[in-house]
Amino acid sequence: MRDRLSALCLTSINSLGFGILVLLLLAPFVTARAQDNDERHRAFQLYKDAKYPEALALFEKLAVANPQDVAVIENLGLLVYNQSAYLPTPEERKKARKRAREILIQAVKLGSPNPLSALIDGIPEDGGNDGSFSARKEVDDAMREGEAAFAKGEFPKAIEMYQRALLLEPKLYEAALFIGDVYFKSAEQTKAGEWFARAIQINPDRETAYRYWGDSLIKQGKVTEAGDKFLEAYIAEPYNRLARSGFAQWGERVNINLAHPRVEFPASVNKKGEGTSITLDPKMFEKDNDPSSAAWLMYSLTRASWSTSEFAKQYPNEKAYRHSLKEEAASIRAALRLLDEKKATNPDRSLQILKKLDKDGLLEVFILLAMPDQGIAADFADYRKTNVADLRRYVKQYVLTGGGQ
Repeated sequence: MRDRLSALCLTSINSLGFGILVLLLLAPFVTARAQDNDERHRAFQLYKDAKYPEALALFEKLAVANPQDVAVIENLGLLVYNQSAYLPTPEERKKARKRAREILIQAVKLGSPNPLSALIDGIPEDGGNDGSFSARKEVDDAMREGEAAFAKGEFPKAIEMYQRALLLEPKLYEAALFIGDVYFKSAEQTKAGEWFARAIQINPDRETAYRYWGDSLIKQGKVTEAGDKFLEAYIAEPYNRLARSGFAQWGERVNINLAHPRVEFPASVNKKGEGTSITLDPKMFEKDNDPSSAAWLMYSLTRASWSTSEFAKQYPNEKAYRHSLKEEAASIRAALRLLDEKKATNPDRSLQILKKLDKDGLLEVFILLAMPDQGIAADFADYRKTNVADLRRYVKQYVLTGGGQ
């Protein structure tokens, strides 16, 4: 079923290995009869064969009989979530999403080894508002029909419906994405890649098609090419847990230690109401006349000035202060300038790394990818519009080399 359970989240179950789910041990006190074992095996086979409605009915029965069977509970949750994409009314879809969330939380409590938290986090507690594929009813209806066909394993019908939606709305990302995913499931990986590429043409700033394409290339044994796609997924949406997870899993597969440069900040600045507090590590002052200490103090003072006045000048359209990319970059550069003024020859390791990043023209990328908070993350979309090459260069030069070490 891959992460097609949602166009937005959940790491591919196939890429984790279907066998992981099948081989999970039952709780010690559960003793299944031969018939139960036969039904369990059949349920997982239906799941594997993408016959999801039939599988759902069996998993419902198995979950009642064996409520401690983590693999059964997990797959039931996934199938209920899948069902929420094609049920006929918004109310039914909302109810199914809410139930799926509850079941998946239970799977986590039972000890599921799979990364379900991203999917759970993406489902509001009440099931949330029904997400439409399109504001145009005929397009949305076609997509729903495609989802229903996909759930039944009727792949030609699913492609027909997705293509109809795409014909009516040529910029519908999900239509191209889902066609590619049907071909992925059908083991037609070349065609899958062509459709993932088309989805990327529609919207290159979404991570999903890159990640799906990476999965497809892994299936073909093209591990290096897959890495390129997982990298692109990461720099498209670096704060998306699935984009990060996909890239990290690829790194583990090829034995590459993906890491950012390790920079330790011995100073922090926090705005509280109308005031701003600065916290400094006492170790900064253990060495007399240490230029590094003076540099970090300059960093802190610069950040404090941003929280009290500079932010309002730089972001006149924003009503409330936030920690920003501009603030962090300006504060680090103020510290580096002071080092230059003092002609420091051996600043601390963190300042040396920051100086190199700045010299490489990658300081902003480091801030966005390695040390984002909610405020800094708000600047990513605008930065990406004109700096994709720098994002890519930073990941290749630093992240793929274990932090540039």
